[in-house]
Amino acid sequence: MQRFTVCGEALIDLVPERDVDSFHSSWAALSAGGPMNTAIALARLGNDVQFCGRLSRDRFGRQLQRHLAGNGVRLERAVVVDDPTSLAVVSLDERAQASYTFHFAGTANFTWRPEELAQTSAEDWLHLASLALVVPPGAAVLADWAAAHGGPMSIDLNVRPAVIPDPQAYWSAASRWIEIVGARGGVLKASDEDVAFLARGSGDRGEAIDVLGRWAADAGCSLAVVTLGAQGAAASAPDGTRHSVPGRRVEVVDTVGAGDTFMAGFLSAYATGADVDDALRRGVDAAAFVCTRRGAQPPSRDELRSFAAGSRS
Repeated sequence: MQRFTVCGEALIDLVPERDVDSFHSSWAALSAGGPMNTAIALARLGNDVQFCGRLSRDRFGRQLQRHLAGNGVRLERAVVVDDPTSLAVVSLDERAQASYTFHFAGTANFTWRPEELAQTSAEDWLHLASLALVVPPGAAVLADWAAAHGGPMSIDLNVRPAVIPDPQAYWSAASRWIEIVGARGGVLKASDEDVAFLARGSGDRGEAIDVLGRWAADAGCSLAVVTLGAQGAAASAPDGTRHSVPGRRVEVVDTVGAGDTFMAGFLSAYATGADVDDALRRGVDAAAFVCTRRGAQPPSRDELRSFAAGSRS
């Protein structure tokens, strides 16, 4: 069994439930954060997973710790701190697509110190993702730590323009991570929307899989993976070989955690020897499944097996 260490943020999504009146509204506080979602999804699919993150001692932080541990994620590499939990206020449009407003100043996720990070093993597949890659001051500490990893690696860029609205500044932060994962021959993943935003900063033009494939090949990555929403996913190898799988037609409740769950489905197959097409298909199935539930509630191994047996659009 492949061991995974997933590094990045865990936070609380505040999701609106109803407006009672102009003074009072009702919200659900959901455990969230892209890397945490991926760690939980990997564990629910039967993998050995460590979460490497900074978790608060406050009430929300205790909720996140219970959520991780309750889903089988190990926490020996997590750090518990006095800083408050990060918050994301969620808005859903008429298509149930989520957008976020973040409250991060002085919160737990982004103030890593070098001595807090445990040394990884060459046998660990190290996966890093999302805002922890780019939010200072912790992003620079994580980059130095990840650059010393001697085993397999992947990153999910998971761009959030609400945090860094300038595409050139975001590209500057993301490009360092592309170099780090490329130096280890790792896997580079992004959504088509992520690529479109970063391409405005890099000056690249073209389809998302072409652009991400060039970035990955130039850096030395073994594979570039692009998620395409309802259209499925695609991948590009350094020799130009392309792979693609279609999406699954489902009744969408919301899309929260879809990309994170895709990555878990993909990695759980690809890191254990599956070919690219089968890994993409497993990722797409996992992402489609999570869209049928409210919030980031990924499938178990048995649930995904049953869902994957259904018809594909």
